[in-house]
Amino acid sequence: MTEKIHVEVVWDIETSHPALVEPLKTALSEVVDPELGLNIIQLGLIRNVQMLADHAHVTMILTTPFCPYGPAMLDVTRQKAETALKGPVTLEMGMEMWDFSMMEEGAGADWGLY
Repeated sequence: MTEKIHVEVVWDIETSHPALVEPLKTALSEVVDPELGLNIIQLGLIRNVQMLADHAHVTMILTTPFCPYGPAMLDVTRQKAETALKGPVTLEMGMEMWDFSMMEEGAGADWGLY
């Protein structure tokens, strides 16, 4: 059996606005994938967050391209980010294909992945 290696993603906001990272992660942790029962932070669906001059820009992927809950999850994610960052947020669907290595370390333990 091949061991999966967790791939850590570093958001641009971690360097440019580090004080906003924890409040944002806390807010986005409230967005749960209803099929998997894990939140979007645990799943590693937020691929980047950038602070621009007049708004924040979030890049997010879904666990599957045709996720039936995708549109609702994207909208709630944008709303939670706007609340946490106290300003407008644009949300872009990234083109990366999701896989288990994107999950937070230990998040897949219930599935026997880690």
